[in-house]
Amino acid sequence: MLPMFDLTGRLALVTGSSRGLGLAIARGLAAAGAQVILHGRDEARLRDQAAGLPDAIALAFDVTDAAAVRAAFARIAAEHGRLDILVNNAGVIPRGPLLETTDEDWQAVIDSNLTAYFRLAREAARLMVPRRSGRIIMVSSIMGLLGRASIPGYSTAKSGLHGLVRSMAAELAAHGITVNALAPGYFPTDATGALHQDPAFNAWIAGRAPMGRWGDPPELAGPAVFLASDASSYMTGQVLVVDGGLTAAL
Repeated sequence: MLPMFDLTGRLALVTGSSRGLGLAIARGLAAAGAQVILHGRDEARLRDQAAGLPDAIALAFDVTDAAAVRAAFARIAAEHGRLDILVNNAGVIPRGPLLETTDEDWQAVIDSNLTAYFRLAREAARLMVPRRSGRIIMVSSIMGLLGRASIPGYSTAKSGLHGLVRSMAAELAAHGITVNALAPGYFPTDATGALHQDPAFNAWIAGRAPMGRWGDPPELAGPAVFLASDASSYMTGQVLVVDGGLTAAL
Protein backbone atom coordinates (compact mmCIF):
# COMPACT_ATOMS: atom_id res chain seq x y z
CA MET A 1 0.00 0.00 0.00
CA LEU A 2 1.21 3.52 -0.78
CA PRO A 3 2.13 5.25 2.51
CA MET A 4 -0.18 8.19 1.79
CA PHE A 5 -3.21 5.85 1.84
CA ASP A 6 -2.13 3.91 4.94
CA LEU A 7 -4.54 4.29 7.88
CA THR A 8 -2.62 2.11 10.32
CA GLY A 9 -3.03 3.32 13.89
CA ARG A 10 -6.10 5.45 13.19
CA LEU A 11 -9.49 5.02 14.83
CA ALA A 12 -12.58 5.44 12.64
CA LEU A 13 -16.27 5.60 13.55
CA VAL A 14 -18.57 4.76 10.64
CA THR A 15 -22.25 5.33 11.40
CA GLY A 16 -24.83 3.07 9.82
CA SER A 17 -22.17 0.44 9.18
CA SER A 18 -24.00 -2.78 10.04
CA ARG A 19 -24.92 -3.16 6.36
CA GLY A 20 -24.93 -1.50 2.94
CA LEU A 21 -22.66 1.39 2.00
CA GLY A 22 -21.58 1.98 5.60
CA LEU A 23 -20.33 -1.59 5.96
CA ALA A 24 -18.51 -1.39 2.61
CA ILE A 25 -16.79 1.83 3.74
CA ALA A 26 -15.89 0.31 7.12
CA ARG A 27 -14.36 -2.72 5.41
CA GLY A 28 -12.36 -0.44 3.13
CA LEU A 29 -11.01 1.60 6.03
CA ALA A 30 -10.11 -1.59 7.91
CA ALA A 31 -8.31 -2.98 4.84
CA ALA A 32 -6.26 0.24 4.78
CA GLY A 33 -5.21 -0.38 8.39
CA ALA A 34 -7.72 1.57 10.49
CA GLN A 35 -9.37 0.24 13.62
CA VAL A 36 -13.09 0.60 12.93
CA ILE A 37 -15.99 1.30 15.26
CA LEU A 38 -19.07 -0.19 13.63
CA HIS A 39 -22.35 1.55 14.43
CA GLY A 40 -26.02 0.70 14.14
CA ARG A 41 -29.02 0.04 16.35
CA ASP A 42 -29.03 -3.78 16.13
CA GLU A 43 -26.38 -4.91 18.63
CA ALA A 44 -26.45 -8.56 17.56
CA ARG A 45 -25.93 -7.70 13.91
CA LEU A 46 -23.13 -5.28 14.82
CA ARG A 47 -21.32 -7.95 16.82
CA ASP A 48 -21.59 -10.38 13.90
CA GLN A 49 -20.16 -7.85 11.44
CA ALA A 50 -17.42 -6.77 13.86
CA ALA A 51 -16.27 -10.38 14.16
CA GLY A 52 -15.28 -10.25 10.49
CA LEU A 53 -12.98 -7.21 10.83
CA PRO A 54 -9.65 -7.05 12.67
CA ASP A 55 -9.97 -5.33 16.07
CA ALA A 56 -13.38 -3.89 15.13
CA ILE A 57 -15.59 -2.46 17.88
CA ALA A 58 -19.41 -2.54 17.96
CA LEU A 59 -21.18 0.54 19.28
CA ALA A 60 -24.98 0.72 19.16
CA PHE A 61 -26.92 3.96 19.60
CA ASP A 62 -29.57 6.10 17.89
CA VAL A 63 -28.00 9.01 15.99
CA THR A 64 -31.17 11.08 16.44
CA ASP A 65 -30.98 10.80 20.25
CA ALA A 66 -28.78 13.66 21.48
CA ALA A 67 -28.15 12.06 24.88
CA ALA A 68 -27.21 8.74 23.29
CA VAL A 69 -24.75 10.50 20.97
CA ARG A 70 -23.11 12.30 23.88
CA ALA A 71 -22.83 9.03 25.79
CA ALA A 72 -21.29 7.26 22.78
CA PHE A 73 -18.62 9.92 22.33
CA ALA A 74 -17.93 9.96 26.07
CA ARG A 75 -17.29 6.23 25.82
CA ILE A 76 -14.98 6.69 22.84
CA ALA A 77 -13.07 9.39 24.72
CA ALA A 78 -12.81 7.28 27.89
CA GLU A 79 -11.77 4.06 26.16
CA HIS A 80 -9.58 5.44 23.35
CA GLY A 81 -8.84 9.07 24.13
CA ARG A 82 -9.26 10.08 20.52
CA LEU A 83 -11.13 9.73 17.25
CA ASP A 84 -9.21 10.15 14.01
CA ILE A 85 -11.93 9.61 11.40
CA LEU A 86 -15.70 10.07 11.43
CA VAL A 87 -17.79 8.82 8.53
CA ASN A 88 -21.36 10.09 8.91
CA ASN A 89 -23.44 7.62 6.92
CA ALA A 90 -26.56 6.64 8.91
CA GLY A 91 -29.80 8.03 7.52
CA VAL A 92 -33.24 7.30 6.12
CA ILE A 93 -34.88 7.84 2.73
CA PRO A 94 -38.66 7.50 2.98
CA ARG A 95 -40.56 8.05 -0.25
CA GLY A 96 -44.01 9.50 -0.71
CA PRO A 97 -45.98 12.17 -2.56
CA LEU A 98 -45.36 15.75 -1.48
CA LEU A 99 -49.01 16.36 -0.62
CA GLU A 100 -49.03 13.32 1.68
CA THR A 101 -45.84 14.32 3.51
CA THR A 102 -46.70 15.46 7.02
CA ASP A 103 -44.73 17.91 9.14
CA GLU A 104 -43.68 14.93 11.28
CA ASP A 105 -42.45 13.02 8.20
CA TRP A 106 -40.43 16.03 7.10
CA GLN A 107 -38.88 16.62 10.51
CA ALA A 108 -37.90 12.96 10.92
CA VAL A 109 -35.94 13.04 7.65
CA ILE A 110 -34.21 16.32 8.51
CA ASP A 111 -33.36 15.00 11.99
CA SER A 112 -31.81 11.79 10.63
CA ASN A 113 -30.04 13.13 7.55
CA LEU A 114 -28.91 16.60 8.59
CA THR A 115 -29.26 17.40 12.30
CA ALA A 116 -27.72 14.08 13.37
CA TYR A 117 -24.82 14.63 10.97
CA PHE A 118 -24.17 18.04 12.52
CA ARG A 119 -24.38 16.66 16.04
CA LEU A 120 -21.98 13.77 15.41
CA ALA A 121 -19.53 15.95 13.49
CA ARG A 122 -19.51 18.50 16.32
CA GLU A 123 -18.82 15.81 18.93
CA ALA A 124 -16.09 14.29 16.75
CA ALA A 125 -14.49 17.72 16.38
CA ARG A 126 -14.36 18.05 20.17
CA LEU A 127 -12.02 15.03 20.20
CA MET A 128 -10.06 16.09 17.11
CA VAL A 129 -9.36 19.77 17.86
CA PRO A 130 -7.01 19.14 20.84
CA ARG A 131 -4.98 16.71 18.69
CA ARG A 132 -4.97 19.13 15.73
CA SER A 133 -5.80 16.31 13.37
CA GLY A 134 -8.88 14.59 12.00
CA ARG A 135 -11.00 13.61 9.04
CA ILE A 136 -14.78 14.15 8.91
CA ILE A 137 -16.55 12.57 5.95
CA MET A 138 -20.27 13.06 5.29
CA VAL A 139 -22.01 10.53 3.08
CA SER A 140 -24.38 12.65 1.04
CA SER A 141 -26.06 11.73 -2.26
CA ILE A 142 -26.43 12.98 -5.80
CA MET A 143 -29.91 13.90 -4.58
CA GLY A 144 -28.18 16.82 -2.87
CA LEU A 145 -27.24 18.03 -6.37
CA LEU A 146 -30.32 16.98 -8.35
CA GLY A 147 -34.01 16.80 -7.62
CA ARG A 148 -36.32 13.80 -7.77
CA ALA A 149 -40.02 13.44 -7.03
CA SER A 150 -41.21 11.82 -3.79
CA ILE A 151 -38.14 12.61 -1.60
CA PRO A 152 -38.40 16.34 -0.78
CA GLY A 153 -37.02 16.05 2.75
CA TYR A 154 -34.13 13.80 1.73
CA SER A 155 -33.02 16.07 -1.12
CA THR A 156 -33.28 19.11 1.14
CA ALA A 157 -31.26 17.45 3.90
CA LYS A 158 -28.51 16.39 1.50
CA SER A 159 -28.35 19.87 -0.07
CA GLY A 160 -28.09 21.36 3.41
CA LEU A 161 -25.36 18.88 4.25
CA HIS A 162 -23.17 20.35 1.51
CA GLY A 163 -23.48 23.77 3.14
CA LEU A 164 -22.58 22.24 6.50
CA VAL A 165 -19.49 20.63 4.94
CA ARG A 166 -18.27 23.96 3.58
CA SER A 167 -18.94 25.84 6.81
CA MET A 168 -17.27 23.26 9.03
CA ALA A 169 -14.33 22.96 6.63
CA ALA A 170 -13.73 26.71 6.81
CA GLU A 171 -13.75 26.68 10.61
CA LEU A 172 -11.87 23.47 11.32
CA ALA A 173 -9.05 23.75 8.79
CA ALA A 174 -7.05 25.86 11.26
CA HIS A 175 -7.16 22.87 13.63
CA GLY A 176 -5.78 20.39 11.12
CA ILE A 177 -9.20 18.82 10.42
CA THR A 178 -10.62 18.29 6.94
CA VAL A 179 -14.34 18.02 6.23
CA ASN A 180 -15.54 16.57 2.93
CA ALA A 181 -18.52 14.68 1.52
CA LEU A 182 -19.09 11.68 -0.69
CA ALA A 183 -22.11 11.89 -3.00
CA PRO A 184 -22.95 8.39 -4.21
CA GLY A 185 -25.20 7.77 -7.16
CA TYR A 186 -27.31 4.62 -7.37
CA PHE A 187 -25.95 1.70 -5.34
CA PRO A 188 -28.00 -1.36 -4.32
CA THR A 189 -28.84 -1.13 -0.60
CA ASP A 190 -31.83 -1.87 1.62
CA ALA A 191 -33.06 1.67 0.96
CA THR A 192 -32.93 1.28 -2.84
CA GLY A 193 -34.00 -2.36 -2.98
CA ALA A 194 -37.37 -1.70 -4.63
CA LEU A 195 -35.77 0.49 -7.32
CA HIS A 196 -33.03 -2.06 -7.95
CA GLN A 197 -35.66 -4.76 -8.51
CA ASP A 198 -37.62 -2.58 -10.96
CA PRO A 199 -36.73 -3.49 -14.58
CA ALA A 200 -37.94 -0.12 -15.89
CA PHE A 201 -35.81 1.82 -13.42
CA ASN A 202 -32.78 -0.35 -14.18
CA ALA A 203 -33.25 0.36 -17.87
CA TRP A 204 -33.40 4.08 -17.06
CA ILE A 205 -30.11 3.85 -15.11
CA ALA A 206 -28.50 1.96 -18.00
CA GLY A 207 -29.54 4.71 -20.38
CA ARG A 208 -28.87 7.68 -18.10
CA ALA A 209 -25.51 6.87 -16.49
CA PRO A 210 -22.57 6.75 -18.95
CA MET A 211 -21.24 3.62 -17.19
CA GLY A 212 -24.61 2.00 -17.80
CA ARG A 213 -24.98 0.29 -14.42
CA TRP A 214 -25.49 0.66 -10.71
CA GLY A 215 -22.46 1.07 -8.46
CA ASP A 216 -21.17 -1.83 -6.38
CA PRO A 217 -20.90 -0.86 -2.66
CA PRO A 218 -17.15 -1.66 -2.43
CA GLU A 219 -16.63 0.95 -5.17
CA LEU A 220 -17.38 3.62 -2.54
CA ALA A 221 -14.65 2.31 -0.23
CA GLY A 222 -11.75 3.64 -2.31
CA PRO A 223 -13.00 7.26 -2.34
CA ALA A 224 -13.67 6.99 1.41
CA VAL A 225 -10.13 5.76 2.09
CA PHE A 226 -8.82 8.64 -0.03
CA LEU A 227 -10.74 11.24 2.00
CA ALA A 228 -9.72 9.58 5.28
CA SER A 229 -6.02 9.39 4.40
CA ASP A 230 -3.05 11.71 3.97
CA ALA A 231 -3.62 11.49 0.21
CA SER A 232 -6.36 14.13 0.60
CA SER A 233 -4.48 16.33 3.09
CA TYR A 234 -4.98 19.54 1.03
CA MET A 235 -8.63 18.87 0.20
CA THR A 236 -11.45 20.20 2.36
CA GLY A 237 -14.97 21.56 1.92
CA GLN A 238 -15.57 19.43 -1.18
CA VAL A 239 -18.27 17.05 -2.42
CA LEU A 240 -16.78 14.05 -4.24
CA VAL A 241 -19.36 12.52 -6.58
CA VAL A 242 -19.26 8.75 -7.17
CA ASP A 243 -22.08 8.04 -9.61
CA GLY A 244 -20.81 6.36 -12.77
CA GLY A 245 -20.99 9.71 -14.53
CA LEU A 246 -24.74 10.17 -14.07
CA THR A 247 -24.57 13.82 -13.02
CA ALA A 248 -21.93 14.62 -15.65
CA ALA A 249 -24.05 13.73 -18.68
CA LEU A 250 -27.25 15.15 -20.09
